[in-house]
Amino acid sequence: MDGAAAAKPQNLGGSLPVPNVQDLAASDLTPPVLDRYLRDTDAPAVSVVVNGEDATSVPVVDLGRLLDPKLGEKEAAKLRSACENWGFFQVVNHGVPDKVIDAVKEDLKGFFQLPLAEKRAFAQEPGGIEGYGQAFVVSEEQKLDWADMYFLSTQPPEYRDLKFWPSQPSTFRDSLERYSAEVQRVATDLLRIMAKNLGVKDPEKMTMIAGSQSVRINYYPPCPQAHDKVLGLSPHSDAVGLTLLLQVSPVAGLQIRKNGSWIPVAPLPGALVANVGDVIEVLTNGKYKSIEHRAVVNAREERVSIAAFHAAKFGETYEPLEEMVGEGAARYRTISVEDYVKLLLSSKLDGKNIMDAMKINP
Repeated sequence: MDGAAAAKPQNLGGSLPVPNVQDLAASDLTPPVLDRYLRDTDAPAVSVVVNGEDATSVPVVDLGRLLDPKLGEKEAAKLRSACENWGFFQVVNHGVPDKVIDAVKEDLKGFFQLPLAEKRAFAQEPGGIEGYGQAFVVSEEQKLDWADMYFLSTQPPEYRDLKFWPSQPSTFRDSLERYSAEVQRVATDLLRIMAKNLGVKDPEKMTMIAGSQSVRINYYPPCPQAHDKVLGLSPHSDAVGLTLLLQVSPVAGLQIRKNGSWIPVAPLPGALVANVGDVIEVLTNGKYKSIEHRAVVNAREERVSIAAFHAAKFGETYEPLEEMVGEGAARYRTISVEDYVKLLLSSKLDGKNIMDAMKINP
């Protein structure tokens, strides 16, 4: 690995200071306080039942079957369909031990139960995204998400800045380290099978986008005053390769946009929710699409989740794969990971979607 690839990413973008939402939710909320959070939340989520079955249920893929030589082909077809038609799927039988999942769940919930002053000891620094706070708040007029977040670089170990890793709960560092390594393995396995499905001769061209990992830990307080007028997370697509989400709480909140409707993703016990990110859309030259999604909040119950974002290490390059272009034309630019991150930040500041900047005009 050369020096550029091993270097830790720096200055990944900061946010303007905003109120702590967990603290706000515990106070006597009045309309002026809520004004920056209130918005038109678009159409409500829908569920369509056809022949007694939920036609809007996100596909479920069994990783154990995918890796089984006798069962893999049939399950790979399910994965292919999920990537082509949904961009989202739930992963079961993924091999992450229950004790690893249970431990990280308890420690994440434990962190948010700490006094605000203790959590703020790990606050983001100016110009940086790592730490406790918010992401990409760039103007005083911007509508805010009804959530607090905690962002950490987790893989490879040299990317970590341990000053942002809390000492309380006492097992937090160990449980997150174990969980992040397990989830990175799952991401690598899924990408390897995606490469095979796509006819990519060298699977490393896909698995390299699991070379680095960061996590966003989300805390969504209840909002009894206006839960249907606020959003926990604004509609967006993930500007990474592959995201694996653990729904820590058994409270629904994640929704994906499909055919113009918002579809709820019901928490499936023990499952990881996978979604195709913008980078996979680039690598597949648009065959697999990155899907817009959002998070809504509950009137009475809090919700916690942890999203593990996988991307290539610095020093690598993103470009449509040769097998995906064939004799046609590349739809997306070739770009270094470093320049992609810069483009992402400038797009966020301008309120634009990075994929608009990545597309090659016909």
